[in-house]
Amino acid sequence: MPTPIYDALRTYADGNPARFHMPGHKGAFLPAPELQPLAPLDVTELPPTGNLYEAGAPFDRAQALWAAAAGFENCQLLTGGSTMGLHTALALLCPPGSAVLADRGCHRAVFHAMALLDLRPVYLLRPWLEGDSLAGPISPDQVAQALDDHPEAKTVCITSPTYSGVLSDVAAVARVVHSRGGRLLVDGAHGAHLPFLGLEAFQGADCAVMSAHKTLPALGQGAMLFTRGLEGERVRRMASVFGTSSPSYPILASLDLARDYLEGEEGRGALEETARRVAALRERFPALRPGPGLELDPCRLTLKVKDGPAFARALEGLGIWPEMEDGGHVVFICTACDSAAAFRRLEGALEQLRGQMGDCPPIPPPPLPRRALTPRQALFAPAELLPLEACLGRTAACQLAPYPPGVPVVAPGEVIGKKELSYFREIGYNNPGVAVISGQSTQ
Repeated sequence: MPTPIYDALRTYADGNPARFHMPGHKGAFLPAPELQPLAPLDVTELPPTGNLYEAGAPFDRAQALWAAAAGFENCQLLTGGSTMGLHTALALLCPPGSAVLADRGCHRAVFHAMALLDLRPVYLLRPWLEGDSLAGPISPDQVAQALDDHPEAKTVCITSPTYSGVLSDVAAVARVVHSRGGRLLVDGAHGAHLPFLGLEAFQGADCAVMSAHKTLPALGQGAMLFTRGLEGERVRRMASVFGTSSPSYPILASLDLARDYLEGEEGRGALEETARRVAALRERFPALRPGPGLELDPCRLTLKVKDGPAFARALEGLGIWPEMEDGGHVVFICTACDSAAAFRRLEGALEQLRGQMGDCPPIPPPPLPRRALTPRQALFAPAELLPLEACLGRTAACQLAPYPPGVPVVAPGEVIGKKELSYFREIGYNNPGVAVISGQSTQ
């Protein structure tokens, strides 16, 4: 299978060049034996290695292969994670100062992009799944109603899959958005593996951002921005605004190689085996399970427990490190790289802790707080740190969420009121240093 970036780097390194260019290690020495093998492939923009933000080899071919794998017209490789992709996509889709219909549970990168671009958010609130004590999928009807109520919003941004593995019907949402003349951005940071399972999880989206490093065998910060109907040169130019002018070639090569691996028989077989193992664990232990109206990432295990933090600490004591926990759930990211031995260790640990599993009391988040400032005003206003209990009536300068990057109870520019403080006490959340706007109180 072709790996254009990796092949170009290997060809350059194998030529034994005299490197009088960046990086400073010259392909010869990195002061750690674990990093040393990467040195020869860590280069800069040269005629044989290409430029990420310009047309030409090897990136045109590498990105075309990724676009075909994910079912999009174009792909822009990224070395700044999905954060870079979300900033780029929103800048491409949203004129500064415009309205955006945004998933309330979106990543903080979306909140930062809204501030940088001075966007006016209209929030989509996910339905609460009482039986699972989790936010559910965003429905097409919900999006249709929101766009009818706010016709000025021409861009919709949703997250699918969520951290817990919940998938929304992107194709149906896209039809609703397009019927009203809008465009859809999907934050699919946790879903880069889904196309390799044959799932059309991003069908119809105008833009989708995926983090290869989250669920594929790729280096940290490796991600992709997929697009339809956007001119490639404009995408490259905007990506260069939000990305470093010295992108990491080892990261880029790892994206090349990850795609090649997952398209091959070995990688695809390993991923499918992981999905089977996750399905078996869901049946054996109390977990979030697919059902009518609830589609899940086949490789994400979200366990139901009585006390999420206590359960996670117990797992860590057994040498098992989950991705995340909240009050009543523990989340495990499972990939093609998880071995049978690793799954046996996980299964043994879960069996040992079975008595701590079960449904936690449902505590849905309170209604949206009152907004006092725009996201941009909140980001750039002077701020001070206060204990959470001292923040009554103060305007938040940052997100307040039970776990990063969870659904914010209070978003930047919103007022911390009595109901928000009461909710935080109920879920046991107590932040000793909350950033609030200096000298501003609504009490």
